[in-house]
Amino acid sequence: MATIAHALWFTEGEPPYDWSFAVETLSLVAAVSAILIAIVWRMVAPVLPRPELGFLAVLGRLGPWIPRLLAIHAGVSLLALASRLEYFVPTLRLPDTWWGFGLGILEGIVGVWLIAGWKVRPAAILLVAAGPLGMLGYGIMPILERADLLAIGLFLVLLPPDDERSGGRIIVDPERIRAALFSLRVIVGATLILLAYTEKLARPELSLEFLDRFPAFNVLQVLGGWFGFEVSDLVFIQFAAGVEILFGLLLISGALPQLTVIAAGIPFNATLFFLGATELIGHLPIYGAMLALLVYGSREDTAPICSWLPSRDGRIRTLPAREPRSSGPQNPVGT
Repeated sequence: MATIAHALWFTEGEPPYDWSFAVETLSLVAAVSAILIAIVWRMVAPVLPRPELGFLAVLGRLGPWIPRLLAIHAGVSLLALASRLEYFVPTLRLPDTWWGFGLGILEGIVGVWLIAGWKVRPAAILLVAAGPLGMLGYGIMPILERADLLAIGLFLVLLPPDDERSGGRIIVDPERIRAALFSLRVIVGATLILLAYTEKLARPELSLEFLDRFPAFNVLQVLGGWFGFEVSDLVFIQFAAGVEILFGLLLISGALPQLTVIAAGIPFNATLFFLGATELIGHLPIYGAMLALLVYGSREDTAPICSWLPSRDGRIRTLPAREPRSSGPQNPVGT
């Protein structure tokens, strides 16, 4: 497992920020290596066909239901947190005041509304607004560390389920999807990069406490024991932060989305076996974002917009096209 999950969710202390560890040589090497790998990843992408893994094309059939599925992911996470008297994050307890009561009611209502799936855009607007409201009571950084949940809210504001079609299905139009998907992948990716610093490189004591409780997460130490060398917890934290920065950059890039989701999904899903319900509830928005990128990256009509970046002249900027390989019949646009 390359990452240390959300260390703050499973530790008691809240050590102060100390940026000296983040500027150590190995920490800088980890961050720079992540940047270089992400650049090479995007440069290699045009050489491969899109979708790059043709056997996953069947997943593209979920395209019309992605907004509905994202609403369920966010709604279940919000409702579960509200039932545990937590706000947005498993570590933010709702205070026993009128303010805490109001935030809990808002969180529960939005969660139920998103799960119900009717007229989702107003609920998504409330979800986005819940971020700044939470900042008034908990501060800016704890909410920014959970911006992946806000990212789903913004996605659903831009691309809500279609109330006129059964199951909330949408017409899969790349022009409608690209802005929503861009905002989703950029915010979720930036959140991962932020967490690499706030929970690892800028607060190594937090991750050290986590590794004291769950020493098996230092997989490099386990592998090192097989080959006769040791990897300290501090070195592993630097490595894990570099991997988290890399995953964040790959999500922002959107290049080779199928491979990106598979690579990132392995460590994110492996942690569930050790950390249980708290990990599942907290990571549901990230799972939803990866599902959206995987599904739209598995369709020939939407795979090119997964790597879309805005340009100064307002034109669409995607990776250069490559002649697609034949992989059987495809779903037509709008289905």
